[in-house]
Amino acid sequence: MQDIPTLSEPAKDLLAAIDAADADLRDLSLQIHDNPELGYQEHFAHKLLTDYLENQGFNVTRHACGIETAFIAECICEGDDDSAPMRAVGFCSEFDALPSIGHGCGHNLIAISGVAAVLGIKATMEKNRIRGKLRLLGTPAEETLGGKRPMLERGAFEGLDVCMMVHPGQFDVLYRQPLGVGRLEYEFHGRASHASSSPWEGINALDAVAMTYNAIGLLRQQTLPSNRIHSIITNGGQAANIIPELAAMTTLYRANKKEDLDKLHDQIVEIIESSAEASGCTVKIEKTMEYFPLNNNPPLADRYGSYMTSFGVHYNPREVDEATPAGSTDMGNVTAALPGIHPVFNIASLEGVREPGLSTHSALFAERARTELAHKTVIRAAKGLSLTGLDVLLDAEFTKAAREAFERSKKQL
Repeated sequence: MQDIPTLSEPAKDLLAAIDAADADLRDLSLQIHDNPELGYQEHFAHKLLTDYLENQGFNVTRHACGIETAFIAECICEGDDDSAPMRAVGFCSEFDALPSIGHGCGHNLIAISGVAAVLGIKATMEKNRIRGKLRLLGTPAEETLGGKRPMLERGAFEGLDVCMMVHPGQFDVLYRQPLGVGRLEYEFHGRASHASSSPWEGINALDAVAMTYNAIGLLRQQTLPSNRIHSIITNGGQAANIIPELAAMTTLYRANKKEDLDKLHDQIVEIIESSAEASGCTVKIEKTMEYFPLNNNPPLADRYGSYMTSFGVHYNPREVDEATPAGSTDMGNVTAALPGIHPVFNIASLEGVREPGLSTHSALFAERARTELAHKTVIRAAKGLSLTGLDVLLDAEFTKAAREAFERSKKQL
């Protein structure tokens, strides 16, 4: 890891601006936490965040990219030298919740981490006449279909030199390594008949589901230890005395390399199609989502890590983090398109102590995501993120190093 950077006057102004907004940020977090909304239904959070950002002087585009709950907030400072290159830094805020348990992934904290990061940079840009572009992307539906993917395809990230975000967790991780993930939703179509009087007249769609489920289970033994496959049966028939004419499944598959993700996809599709053929059914397959594995940018990660270390955070060695891939995020798609990072901060301890029994996607995590301690941890993480973004605007060589590292990494994606 790099040496801890010495804070410049612009950096001190950035930190002061985030501290000045602390009460506002806490209020935003609590309101989002107390009004949980599922993916693409985050209307309350969308209005809350966009109204606040507009009041802070940002140029806000609501319903960005044709997505009802997406937004883009931007700020441009020409600086004193309008002939100098105009570098651009972006951050992501998420704000969707989980069914039943609300903010069990702490997206209320992710929401304000991005807001805090841009508030700090905007303040120091304006005070110190720093030339640059600043963009906060409000990205909905990370837990389901992934708002970053269509926003990326529709140009929301164009022109950015880097884009970064942080994520809450039960420990501090610098080189978090989320797996890529794809989702297949598929229906088998057979023919109904009376299950007692004339079962031979039917074509049993549930048989196709049963074969698929079992064959995927057998595939797990022959796949890489880092791969993951999990399925549910979403339709198992209509009545026990009717040969099912329709049955359906959803399968998620994960891998830490894109080529392995593609291979899993092809293997599972082959199983599905073979099961349809063996049972006499037809099948309709739809790939409804694909997140790429996260492509961490070492210059950005190490600079962020240096700032966080100066704040008292301790990290495992990079090789330890990368040896234990877990979870998935649509930020992976962003980091396949431009330099970025997605580190994790511990919401239950400022000293890095893991709380026993605490994990994301749980009711306990939702409870912890509302605490004053969690707020302190996210503000600390947002400061590290914001300082790293400021360095992108101020340091051409640092930005060049991040770009060069990204170009090298593309060959391995």
